[in-house]
Amino acid sequence: MGPTNPRYDVIVVGARCAGAPTAMLLARRGYRVLVVDRATFPSDTLSTHLIHAPGVAALDRWALLDDVVATGCPPIETYSFDFGPVTVTGPPRPHDGTPISVAYAPRRTVLDKILVDAADRAGAEIREGFTVDEILFDDHGTVAGIRGRDATGSPVTEHARLVVGADGWNSRVARAVEADRYNERPMCQTSFYTYWSGLPIDGMQTYIRPDRGWGMIPTNEDLTLLVLGWPQAEAAAYKADVEANYLKTLELVPDVAKRVAGATREARFAGGSVPNFFRKPYGPGWALVGDAGYTKDPITAQGISDAFRDAELCTTALDETLRGERSFDDAMGTYHQTRDAHALPIYEFTTQLATLEPPPAEVQQLLGAIQGKPDAMSAFVSVIAGTLSPVEFFDPTHIQQLLVGARGGR
Repeated sequence: MGPTNPRYDVIVVGARCAGAPTAMLLARRGYRVLVVDRATFPSDTLSTHLIHAPGVAALDRWALLDDVVATGCPPIETYSFDFGPVTVTGPPRPHDGTPISVAYAPRRTVLDKILVDAADRAGAEIREGFTVDEILFDDHGTVAGIRGRDATGSPVTEHARLVVGADGWNSRVARAVEADRYNERPMCQTSFYTYWSGLPIDGMQTYIRPDRGWGMIPTNEDLTLLVLGWPQAEAAAYKADVEANYLKTLELVPDVAKRVAGATREARFAGGSVPNFFRKPYGPGWALVGDAGYTKDPITAQGISDAFRDAELCTTALDETLRGERSFDDAMGTYHQTRDAHALPIYEFTTQLATLEPPPAEVQQLLGAIQGKPDAMSAFVSVIAGTLSPVEFFDPTHIQQLLVGARGGR
């Protein structure tokens, strides 16, 4: 049985883009928060980097957007999707009543350090280089703390009223509590990325070809991240010679291949495959945020913005619980339902797009109809940017309005 008066209100396992904001927001509300991560910061991690407008709006609410902008990370004001016969490009719609429609794609060495430092300033205790070996339970099966090793290798045991898993899709916390998984989909693609200098681009550029796809995103230090995917069925063939296959694939668009040939690769290739699933994000004494609770293919680059949203939703629920305003199950049930209502439509859209199959005939017809029509193209790119739900975009009435508007614009 755990102590009746634990040292911490909340222990957060994982200090990157889900864990650090959760810790920061809880600490700003006056809670005793411990954050542990086996990494030290700044450090890198696999990522598409992109923070869509909803995530940028969260940074703005947290008074951290200026810190990201100050790193020199360029703003991304337009999204482009080249399907071969059709290219749809434009600025996304603003996010939810704000003027924010811009995205940023900071290196994770930059972003995660900003978030960890913000949690520290808020009063959370940060322990870097900490390895969690065990999730502790009390006699009733309620999570009560963690056991692990600090940066010196010394054994450490800490208790808390609640433990939050923000430790990625392979979450130790989620495995320990046997969190239920649902809405599972097979892995869709294998993708690898690297950074290029001398490859300037305007906005985010995405290319979709049958069984192939890639995205180009500007990031810090005048670098461009170029991530390229093949279907999961061809993962072994892709991995057999990542560099050769990556460069050969770019020849599907000769102009891109030529530009990359004149650029300089500045890093090794990194990547792999990502599963697609939801987990129930709470149970007795525990909660999950970010990829620990819900993860999907990176082709629409939703992970960071989703993590920020989850951090806010989970913090609100935990605050209500810790203050005694609502029962744990009631507050966390609202978090669960709200998360899924936001996430499921883009999850379905993403897992379909990530198959790298040609769009269905009716979607190809729609894309052809809206090509070159600013308002209609803005609506489409807003789906990827997270400022327009796929449900709303593909609603028959909305489609009819787009088609009528597109014809009227000819």
